Amino acid sequence: MNLINKKVTHKRFGTGSIVKHNDSIIEIHFASENKKFVFPDVFGKHITLLDKSAANLLEKIIQKKENERREEEWKKEEEKKLQRKNQELRLEHEKLMKNHKLHPESQMVFWCDTEERNRSFSEWKVFSGVIKSGNNKGKPNKPIRLHQNSAVLLTAVDSSRPEKDRRILGVYMVNEDFIGKLCEDGYIPAHSKYRLQLSEQESNQMLFWEYYVNEKFPQKMTWNTGKYRYFENLWLAQILLDIVSLKSDPKEREQAQQFFKHFCKMNQITDQELPKPNGALLRI
Repeated sequence: MNLINKKVTHKRFGTGSIVKHNDSIIEIHFASENKKFVFPDVFGKHITLLDKSAANLLEKIIQKKENERREEEWKKEEEKKLQRKNQELRLEHEKLMKNHKLHPESQMVFWCDTEERNRSFSEWKVFSGVIKSGNNKGKPNKPIRLHQNSAVLLTAVDSSRPEKDRRILGVYMVNEDFIGKLCEDGYIPAHSKYRLQLSEQESNQMLFWEYYVNEKFPQKMTWNTGKYRYFENLWLAQILLDIVSLKSDPKEREQAQQFFKHFCKMNQITDQELPKPNGALLRI
C-alpha cells in the first residue's frame, strides 16, 4: 500500500504528510520536523489518515496484522500448554519408573494371526486391540502390567491344528522407556536390542503349552478370546533359557544368552534356581 504524500493529523504534532514507510516504520513530515513511528500500530491511537479510502484500506491491513498477532499468540500459548503437558507426562513417567513394583505376572503372550506374524517382526511391535464394551468401547486396550521388566511372547497356531500345538515364534523386551499405564495407542514397541525371532525349525520345538498352565484347570489348553494374556515372569525365563539351548549359531546363541541375562536381572530371577517347565502339555 502506497501512503506517500498522504495527509495525516497527530494529536500532538498536528497535520503532517507521509514521506516514507515500510512494513514496520513510517516517517511523517510535520511543520517543524520529521518523525518516525511504528507502522501500522501508530494509526488509530495517535495518528489519523485523512484520506477516507486510504484509511479504510489501512484499517483492513491493521486488522490483518492484528489477526496474525493473535494467531501467533495462540500458537505460543498452545505450545506452552503442550510443553506443560509433556513435562507432566515426564514427571509421571519418572514417578512410575521410580516406584514400580514387580508384578509376578507382568509378561504378555500375544496371539498372532497370519498377517500379524510378518508385521510383528518387520515393525517389531504389536497392537493390544480395542475394548469391546462399556464406556471406553472402541478405545485401545492399555497393557497396564507391562513395564521395563516385561517381554512380549509372539505365538501362533495353524488353523488346521489343535490349540495344544501353539508354537512360539519369537520374543522381545518392551521398549526401554515403555510403561503400559501410559500407553494411549495400544501399540507395544520392542526394545532396541533384546528381540529374537525363531526359525521355523526352532519354532516347532517351542510349544507354548509346555510352559503355560491355568492352575484352576491344569490340563486344559484353551485360549478362548482376546489377542493377549498375561503370564508369569518365571515362565518367560524358562522359555528364554530353552531358546538359548536351541541356538546352534554362536552369534545367535550369544544374543539369546544376553537377552536371558538381561531379563533375569530386570525380573530379579536367579537362573540357578529356575524351576523346570511344567505347563499344561507336560501334565497330560
